[in-house]
Amino acid sequence: MTGLLTSIQAALGLPHTPIAFTSSGALPSAFAVTDLACASIAAAGQAASEWLQQQTGRLPNLEVDRRLASFWFATSIRPVGWSVPPLWDAVAGDYATKDGWIRLHTNAPHHRAAAESVLGACADRADVASKVAQWAKSDLEQAVVDAGGCAAEMRSWAQWQTHPQGLAVNAEPLIQFRAGHPQQRKSWKGSVAQPLAGIKVLDLTRVLAGPIASRFLAGLGADVLRIDPPTWNEPGVVPEVTLGKRCARLDLHDKTDRAVFESLLKDADILLHGYRADALEKIGYGVAERQKLAPDLIDVCLNAYGWSGPWQNRRGFDSLVQMSSGIAEAGMQWKKSDKPTPLPVQALDHATGYLMAAAAITLLGRGGSARLSLARTAKLLIEHGAGTAEALRAEDENDQGLLVEQTPWGPAHRLQVPLKITGTPLQWAIPASELGSHRAQWW
Repeated sequence: MTGLLTSIQAALGLPHTPIAFTSSGALPSAFAVTDLACASIAAAGQAASEWLQQQTGRLPNLEVDRRLASFWFATSIRPVGWSVPPLWDAVAGDYATKDGWIRLHTNAPHHRAAAESVLGACADRADVASKVAQWAKSDLEQAVVDAGGCAAEMRSWAQWQTHPQGLAVNAEPLIQFRAGHPQQRKSWKGSVAQPLAGIKVLDLTRVLAGPIASRFLAGLGADVLRIDPPTWNEPGVVPEVTLGKRCARLDLHDKTDRAVFESLLKDADILLHGYRADALEKIGYGVAERQKLAPDLIDVCLNAYGWSGPWQNRRGFDSLVQMSSGIAEAGMQWKKSDKPTPLPVQALDHATGYLMAAAAITLLGRGGSARLSLARTAKLLIEHGAGTAEALRAEDENDQGLLVEQTPWGPAHRLQVPLKITGTPLQWAIPASELGSHRAQWW
């Protein structure tokens, strides 16, 4: 546990302060997933406590609950009388090829269309399986990627370490900080209870890692405005990740909407984005343009496969990175299974999200940028090795908070928060909401 935490603290430039971890047990996995959950949440909490010390002269104590951290790395919302839509598209998943395994990620309609442009129309999983079985895994991965889709063949960690992309990402730091325009000292509008009150966070991220980061920042009082394209939706995760945020839509190919976006950017303190490395460049919002529009901006971004190497612009998601980097193959050996065995939760997404939040908070007051990737977080987890085999005590009703969250889908509870910062309760003023349910403006 301490090895993971000290690695993360070093990457963030935080003091190697011991942090209290309560309860026991771990998620069943070939890797120390619960340790990663605790360490990443603790680091985000430590960044907040250091910020509070800068403002108040007092350093609050921190504590992380292992059980609750593990549960939050799956889901935090507990609907009352309704269900969150399924996370996965009907044909997303792992398939046997002629010479191994491949994972197809088809949750977004255009990603499914890309896979079907290669394989032909897919009626169901059995239909996909019969088509995939005729391919070699590397050929199919490349064909789907070339078509604009998302796929990853299963590789071992040893194979990933000799792959050009594995070599590239393994040479990158866990968090790549770059100094920026020093931020003008603003008067602190926060309080011990809400240390990030008055901080405007413009969130361009999707699905999990980035939204986990902005949810954490919102829980400390930041004003988070999430921007999505006109037709984007991710129904399986929206109730989980939109807690505490306002969600608007803008078309960044439309002149009027671009003007709105630029005015939002100029007023933002923090920008979070998770587009592929070249995507913002292509629509005229590359690094130079962003710095010109908002010189003081704290710019924190992530991608799937790292920021150097041949795959730096490749589409990817947590489950695909697990296949590429050797995690699913190691899980298969650990479980003595005959098929890929991923982590029990999407831990690369969640951990990278908390590291993004921690990076953003550490940059407050000094400015600059930070880059993270799911693949580099995977290296951190893999190299830490196995965790404890002790089981977690099962969840019960006492793990839920007392407040009822009134969402558009129905009432819900949230699990109690795994992080305790003395005097600073993580709390969210806005319930989860549908994407596009607010106006694209700061309060």
